[in-house]
Amino acid sequence: MFARTLLLPGFLLAGLATPVLGQSLAHRPREPATAPVAALTSALYNDQANLREATDSAKAALATEVLRSRLTEQLGAQLVPYPLIDSLAHSSAALELTGGIPCDVKVACARMVASQAGARWVVMTKVSKTSNLIWLLSAQLIRVSTGEIILDDSTELKGAPEEMVRVGVRIFADRVARTVRTGGHADDFPNGEPAP
Repeated sequence: MFARTLLLPGFLLAGLATPVLGQSLAHRPREPATAPVAALTSALYNDQANLREATDSAKAALATEVLRSRLTEQLGAQLVPYPLIDSLAHSSAALELTGGIPCDVKVACARMVASQAGARWVVMTKVSKTSNLIWLLSAQLIRVSTGEIILDDSTELKGAPEEMVRVGVRIFADRVARTVRTGGHADDFPNGEPAP
């Protein structure tokens, strides 16, 4: 009887905790699976590199190209046209908001640009150089309305920089597409996309 009394309250607490957790996840705001997505150009950071080279900027350009190509492949018309995003990111309003630094490194600016373009999601990426063989990809998927960072990836890219940038960005872009399709539910999806 004594053991049953101890187990019963514990069981009740465990039983009560599950619905509360389930309710908080269920009531978490979602976006439509077809919500528009904006992708800013990839930023370059090489101030801490042991050797800065003129060709470093090509890695950020490659990251931008791969990101936008992969997202177009995955999301199609859901992706806001790049010329519009690039134009808004270089506007006087964007420069004023950032104090003259590029929009692609400031969440507030990225959200403003995406909002002006009618996007519900914005993607930011940055390629950082440590050395010729070690680069870092930092990438975020942000809900425009709240500023909530849904995906926040940081991946060390070791090896041939061009190939590693391609692979790292493709993997992130695929995660973005899966997350957008679920309305913002971030998951690693180890066995492919979740059932609808």
